[in-house]
Amino acid sequence: MGRGDLTDDQWRRLRPLLPPQKPATGRPSKDHRTVINGILWILRTGAPWRDLPERFGRWATVASRFYRWRKQGLWDRLLAEVQREADALGQLEWEVHYVDGTNVRAHQHAAGAKRGRAIRRWAVPGEGSGPKST
Repeated sequence: MGRGDLTDDQWRRLRPLLPPQKPATGRPSKDHRTVINGILWILRTGAPWRDLPERFGRWATVASRFYRWRKQGLWDRLLAEVQREADALGQLEWEVHYVDGTNVRAHQHAAGAKRGRAIRRWAVPGEGSGPKST
């Protein structure tokens, strides 16, 4: 088990919430635990999918599972269930919220100017023209 991989206890809690390991038709899926550990590695490092270490399997397999589960709403259901369990045990403080603003990016045009009006920074209020010399 690598640093940042799911512990046995975490896996025991998540396993029943995941889709069946072996689909009804076709070949068996890559082990869910290995795939989730690969997804966690990508989220922790911020690396591109193609840089995923080989121990997690093919990067395309891990990426497609991540996007398929996102489309199916699995991640939202997992979060809701883990929160429900933690709340039932009194381990959540709903009054405490934390937003890490280092990952919030503004659009390149979001400079704060009002739309449709040019701002002349050199104009003095009440005067009709700009500076006489530059």
